[in-house]
Amino acid sequence: MKISADALLFDNDGTLISSLESVHRCWSRWAREYGIPAEEFSRVELHGRTASDIIGDLLPAHRLPEARARIDELELEDVPGGGVVALPGTLELLGRIPRDRWAVVTSAIRPLAEARLAAVGITPTLLISADDITRGKPDPEPFLLAADKLGFDPARCVVFEDAPAGLAAGRAAGMRTVALTTTTDPDQLLADAVVKDLSAVSVQATEGGLEITAGE
Repeated sequence: MKISADALLFDNDGTLISSLESVHRCWSRWAREYGIPAEEFSRVELHGRTASDIIGDLLPAHRLPEARARIDELELEDVPGGGVVALPGTLELLGRIPRDRWAVVTSAIRPLAEARLAAVGITPTLLISADDITRGKPDPEPFLLAADKLGFDPARCVVFEDAPAGLAAGRAAGMRTVALTTTTDPDQLLADAVVKDLSAVSVQATEGGLEITAGE
């Protein structure tokens, strides 16, 4: 599939990088500390959601601030321990896009997102994090904010996501979407194009913007 666009908006975990090993290690420890039964914890979707939304499914509202502070602490401490890697095609693709035409849009807090990106050598010009928004994915706010800050029409932006919530946010923002099957079965991903990872995507900068080819 060929797409003409002005800017590309990338989710982070599961799209540019993988920190699943670290995520599961930290959240499992957090759940044990807060006495959450394994069966109850297993029913909660961790991927593609803010920590506050996850905690809200598991604990009463008055415990949210301290519980959020604790998972943030655990995840930040865990980054140097490994478990964060660049996914196939990530570094090569980003190296071909003008820096003012792409952004990272993540559900993680800014310090954690920056630490994980730095661990694989990525330093985006624009990063939209959980700290910048009031409503997380699947609400379109994060992607609309990224388009606004880059200075491009949302309809001329393309979202790259691996999670259903992120793809829903992209569609709600009026953007075209490319789904990656890095963490989710293809039949659960509704997008304009579906690829295995960013190694199946190529981008060429032109005078009029970007020309994207998604797929083998």
